[in-house]
Amino acid sequence: MTSILYLASTSPRRRELLATLGIKFDVIPVVTDESPLDGEKPGDMVLRLATAKAEAAAQRDCVLGADTVVVLGDRVLGKPRDAEEAVEMLLALSGRRHAVMTGVALKTASATHAVLSTTMVQFREIGRDEAYRYWQSGEPCDKAGAYGIQGLGGMFVKAIEGSYSGVMGLPVFETVELLKLAGIDVLVDQK
Repeated sequence: MTSILYLASTSPRRRELLATLGIKFDVIPVVTDESPLDGEKPGDMVLRLATAKAEAAAQRDCVLGADTVVVLGDRVLGKPRDAEEAVEMLLALSGRRHAVMTGVALKTASATHAVLSTTMVQFREIGRDEAYRYWQSGEPCDKAGAYGIQGLGGMFVKAIEGSYSGVMGLPVFETVELLKLAGIDVLVDQK
């Protein structure tokens, strides 16, 4: 039975969510090109990137990778480059429903398995000044779609359909299902 897991991510939210499961893991920072391929659908993109992250840790057997995007219509909203882009993303999301897609992949010695979590999120109306003040909090700087549901950004969320933890960047249900494939039982393999 596998007793150690590697997380191919430096995301504090992913570390926090994985830690709540009580499984021993180490973090391996990986660098991958996150550019979309021509004509690539958002769900396919996050699955490809999650897989690439998991497989980037070449000498490890049990590696978990994940990638998250916010999708508004046919537009993919990644992490904002600056205040202007963050405010524009938030205003685009204002009063609208969007999808948050997170791909999760687990590479083992024998195979790599990947799953997709899609959650629908409904935002309330947001004004430009409010969006800018939110940017100034520092929270949206490193988050897809320029918001974090688990922090101040949660004040914009009117409703969700799907995985709350998936919006945070690591859908717990899907992650546990992948860990089972590797022989990791969350209720047994505690720290």
